[in-house]
Amino acid sequence: MIDLKVVKSFSGKNVLVTGGTGLIGRQVVNILCDGGAHVRIVSLDKININDKAENIYGDLTNFEFCKTITKNMDYVFHLAGIKGSIEVTKSKPASFFVPLLMFNANVLESCRVNNVQKVVYTSSIGAYASAEIFKETENLQGPPMDMFPGWAKRMAELQIRAYQIQYGLENFSIVRPCNVYGPGDNFDPENAMVIPSLMCRIYRKEDPVVIWGDGIAVRDFAFSRDVAEGVILALYYGTKSSFVNLGSGKGVSIRELVEALRSFLDFNYKFDTSKPAGFPKRVMDISLARQLIHYNPTTSLLDGLKETWDWFINNNDEYLKRKNYFKEESSKV
Repeated sequence: MIDLKVVKSFSGKNVLVTGGTGLIGRQVVNILCDGGAHVRIVSLDKININDKAENIYGDLTNFEFCKTITKNMDYVFHLAGIKGSIEVTKSKPASFFVPLLMFNANVLESCRVNNVQKVVYTSSIGAYASAEIFKETENLQGPPMDMFPGWAKRMAELQIRAYQIQYGLENFSIVRPCNVYGPGDNFDPENAMVIPSLMCRIYRKEDPVVIWGDGIAVRDFAFSRDVAEGVILALYYGTKSSFVNLGSGKGVSIRELVEALRSFLDFNYKFDTSKPAGFPKRVMDISLARQLIHYNPTTSLLDGLKETWDWFINNNDEYLKRKNYFKEESSKV
């Protein structure tokens, strides 16, 4: 649990949360509202997260709009992003790259122009070069492992670094989360990540649920509320224009993930070893975040999966109310 003194420090503050209807954003919004902050959410999703928050429907690719919504804000949590499967990342890279570049540049520059006291930007594990263990002082050379979204995330980090060099600003903080899951995840069957994809297929009674690879690939899965607390802590303590990792710090194989789901859900599955399994291991080192911002994820994988499933079965069509950047006629917050 996040320290109560941190939560109370937001009481009476004007706080903007971009992407506040998203996976991490909704958890940030609820924590801040409980702490007495005046929260403004900006999103292109038609979803109400918390009645205590002000909801603004608007497009962050518009710079004038960004300057308007960040004016008179004490703090800004820039969490807006685009989430999709590896397949969608590869087939529709422009749907990731272009909007990410635009609204990252707009929101961060608006915060600088309007002298926002503190800003936190949510980057991604995908900004790292490929490796098995990700540490803030390593894996910094070479292209990002998630090519187009990874470059877009790095550009925003570089923008913050430029502010530090030119203006001496250190009120911008950066976090790099890993594979985040939880209530409010993207359950669109066309482009969902591994956990929501599995849950969606289990819900639809696929028999068996076919999983690519042999199940030995290892990933770091972090629960959204834990990561949201880390984001809040990053803004509160600051990262001095650099970044810290937010993950569980634990590796879980895909087979272990499936068996965890099987411990409370009834379904059959099989691994298709003729299909690629992806990179063998990707786990975050969170020791710096523990030290610098007192980050302490406490949700077990099983508890997180149960809470996510309970939310999903009651909200399995919420994805239809969310901005979909992968439809050709549209361009997601």
